[in-house]
Amino acid sequence: MIAITGGLVLDGTGADAVPATVLVDGERIVDVVGPGTAAADVEAIDATGNIVAPGFVDLHSHADFTAQTSPDATTQLHQGVTTLVTGNCGWSPFPITDLEQMKAGTAFLAPEHDWSWRDTGGFAEAVGRDGLAVNLALQVGHSSLRLAVMGGAERAPSADELRQMQDLLRAAAGQGAAGFSTGLIYAPGTFASEAEVAALVATAGECGLLYSTHIRNEGADLIASLDEAIRAARAGGARLEVSHLKAVGAANHGLVTAALERLDQARADGVDVTWDVYPYTASSTTLTARLPTWAMAGGTASLLARLGDQAERARIATALRTSDLFTPEAVVIASLPPGRYEDCRGLSLADIAARDGVDAAEAILRVLEHHRAAVSVVNHAMSEDDVVTVLRHPCTSVASDGWILAATGAGHPHPRNFGTFPRVLGRYTRDQRVLSLPEAIRRMTSLPASRLGLDDRGVLKAGAVADLVVLDPAQVADRSTYDDPWQLSAGVEHVLVAGDPVLADGVPTGRRPGRVLRGS
Repeated sequence: MIAITGGLVLDGTGADAVPATVLVDGERIVDVVGPGTAAADVEAIDATGNIVAPGFVDLHSHADFTAQTSPDATTQLHQGVTTLVTGNCGWSPFPITDLEQMKAGTAFLAPEHDWSWRDTGGFAEAVGRDGLAVNLALQVGHSSLRLAVMGGAERAPSADELRQMQDLLRAAAGQGAAGFSTGLIYAPGTFASEAEVAALVATAGECGLLYSTHIRNEGADLIASLDEAIRAARAGGARLEVSHLKAVGAANHGLVTAALERLDQARADGVDVTWDVYPYTASSTTLTARLPTWAMAGGTASLLARLGDQAERARIATALRTSDLFTPEAVVIASLPPGRYEDCRGLSLADIAARDGVDAAEAILRVLEHHRAAVSVVNHAMSEDDVVTVLRHPCTSVASDGWILAATGAGHPHPRNFGTFPRVLGRYTRDQRVLSLPEAIRRMTSLPASRLGLDDRGVLKAGAVADLVVLDPAQVADRSTYDDPWQLSAGVEHVLVAGDPVLADGVPTGRRPGRVLRGS
């Protein structure tokens, strides 16, 4: 038995902290009792001066592309995260009918895989084979379904193709998937009509899955895109999670207020919808997301062929030069495979254009063609006021949109991979008092867990799974920056997953008690 003594317990519900001892036996919390010392035959964790809370549940992660090679999840343990929800933005590493096509389509995520599976169950078995330090809850992505059935085609599915996608979605649910996601700015998902998406959302609703969506437009058409997601969820009877709610582009800053009003109205009308946010004013995505939609028809191979055709190349460049979402000085190279521009990690497209003596449109095309279009970027395009506005809303969960689990690596990844949860607890809770500490903890625990139907996680109570974090509220902080991202967060002292210590006195133990969770 383990006794966590001397701390203040925040149970994840938003209730005030109370002094208590948390008793853990095996995988579960057996009791929460008044403060006191542990018995002599009990393993004690001294939490004096610290907060004891449920482990954090990250509703928006892409760690299904890195978990197999980074099962110790070091970046997550130092943030207090115990469960990662994957398969977001329409991308999951399954189902697979054409492996090379899947590899090309997901190359921007830099997958670290042996690709030894073809479906949800096979993936779960593969990542669990050597154990995981944290839990995963899997979603199946719409773009991955489309690739499996239609390849990169820029057209509507036939009736039979739509049925095939629905059948694959049902199969994923039967093998333990917790959700279905769309990424409607990414090819091939962006080629889908509202009717296609609605049909798949209805299948997700039928299977009891969460529907997570990176909506079709986060700029001037933010409200219309939210309306599309709300219509699909209402008609299909699915729970809806709007991913990383934001307004992109200076001309659109402030639109989040109207977005929240629209979402509040949907909730009042009976739609089961919530949303999440990461606490940064920059996003991170694939560089191809800045291209016109038609340029990605047929997938990466077709794009590269277009870049080799002078007329098509000129057409793409013209579209970039007239785009209101293409701001070269704000788009910074995060990662890319070896090639001509590998020394440009951390530079903006404006920097690269100046170095090459070309305009920014030509610079983006050169970077894409020399690196097989497998380029991820950080895009500085949001407002701090908007971040705070969204964060204040009681239906907002905290989520990272991250994927990096290892403590060291190459490139200039987004600091959200390393600091999302401590940043909210430090900057926005302790320092700026945007949230109270009990409320901040609720946004990281019971609220996101409830979206997946995980009623025995995300709360600290007798009988719940002992996914727990002990943190110092005075010291918890993010250290990762855009200029120097590879820095672990501070202030998280202990983490338990299913009662097993995975971080002790701020040091990973190497234990891997995590598992792939099934949603409800």
